[in-house]
Amino acid sequence: MKMLLLMGCAALAAFWLLTLSPIDPLQQNVGQAALGSMSPEQIAKLEAYWGADTPPLERFFAWAKGMLQGDFGTSLLYRRPVLEVIGSKLAGSVWLLVLAWVFSGLLGFCMGVLAGAFQGRWPDKLIKGWSMLIASTPAFWLALLLLMVFGVWLGWLPIGLSVPIGMESAAVTLADRLRHAVLPALALSLTGTASVTLHTREKLVEVLASDHALFAAARGESRAGIVLRHGLRGVALPAVTLQFASLGEVLGSSVLVEQVFSYPGLGQATVAAGLGGDLPLLLGITVISAAVVFLANFIADLLYGLIDPRIRKGAQP
Repeated sequence: MKMLLLMGCAALAAFWLLTLSPIDPLQQNVGQAALGSMSPEQIAKLEAYWGADTPPLERFFAWAKGMLQGDFGTSLLYRRPVLEVIGSKLAGSVWLLVLAWVFSGLLGFCMGVLAGAFQGRWPDKLIKGWSMLIASTPAFWLALLLLMVFGVWLGWLPIGLSVPIGMESAAVTLADRLRHAVLPALALSLTGTASVTLHTREKLVEVLASDHALFAAARGESRAGIVLRHGLRGVALPAVTLQFASLGEVLGSSVLVEQVFSYPGLGQATVAAGLGGDLPLLLGITVISAAVVFLANFIADLLYGLIDPRIRKGAQP
């Protein structure tokens, strides 16, 4: 029930923002010059196709009724079923999203543990400064910087797209796809490491200041041993929680990052749907993205008991 409520609220918010947008789908997709040369009958047909002649609430409830029956409608831009478009675009983004999500979690966790282990010393200050700088840096600006340095100046990596230009799809290898995903995945990863790093650091500092950690130090146990034996266990649960919660941040940032690298994925389709007035596609992407974020948080809740049995429902102290 909560998942359906979340999906409904997300779809309603996206619909409301698209309704308030000053973008005219006819002018955006047909052009003012072409509209000026059309007859009133042709313009009426275009308005019917784009839904411009239908009251907004009527359009939304018609879409919601079909969605509840499993029909997400047909994309107005791609002229294909919405689920088919989302599936093809998501397949193009899966390498990017998985690489960014996994790398940001691992890097953020390692940096957070390192900063907490050296609290108050130069590694801690350096990592905290880096994290605060990255946290205040927009994802698209970092993507532009990486593109300029590694794609244009050094020429080490491709400057855009998901596959080499002019190559047949059958000839594209896994190495080609990974090479084209490096820069956009790196941009998404770096922006996602800040929160994981700082949160992990704070939790580790709390664990190292606890009674059992101080008792271990009094027994002569080394700081590295305390961090490995007591610290990692204490920060694993919050790190996993934050990692799954960061999936929504990765999805949101991919919209702008994919635009910078002309990466033909779900983020670029979202921008095209919003600017082109493709209501069925935009709402479909919104609902499925909300479902993915909800599912990620649900999985994190299930993992709680696996990582720390003390917080399982019904567990006895």
